[in-house]
Amino acid sequence: MAKVERESINFKLPKPLAEALRAAAKERNTTATDLVIQGLRYVLGEVDGMESGTETRLYQLEAELEQLANGIESRVDNELGQHSIRLSSLEQKLEAMATRLAQLEGQRYKSPARRQGYPYNSQVPQSVELQPFLAENLAKRLGVDTATLAREQKSKSQSEFESWSRNRDPSSTAWRYQNDGLYHPIK
Repeated sequence: MAKVERESINFKLPKPLAEALRAAAKERNTTATDLVIQGLRYVLGEVDGMESGTETRLYQLEAELEQLANGIESRVDNELGQHSIRLSSLEQKLEAMATRLAQLEGQRYKSPARRQGYPYNSQVPQSVELQPFLAENLAKRLGVDTATLAREQKSKSQSEFESWSRNRDPSSTAWRYQNDGLYHPIK
């Protein structure tokens, strides 16, 4: 590569700019003159009769790469924006399908109209009241045999037996043995 003839030109720069130029040249391991040439080429473009130095060519390549990167970045952003719109549209369609599916499932599992449990009486009792039990029935309810029930009833006081039966009863009902031979629920 032939060396380009140079001409010396003196011009005055503001002190902060001159200091920044020297610092940049030192940082890039080049001369202030080469940096000024790069700046002039950037502003003026290619000038006939000027060969590009390595430093200048690198600067030009760096600028071109930056332009390419910006172009690619803007295209990627644009494509992502389009994909985002498509995804949003797809999400809306899926949501509509899910809503429709839920409606169809609801219709599928709706129970048919129930018939009245008491066709001759429109009044359905609100709660079932426990009736007195024979020893066999109460023993089954409490999960014991009749011998255990009889033993507990005879060996415990009335209040102790009521407490014992309340602890064993599924609905925590206390029971009391009466002279009629039945066990009565205590309210």
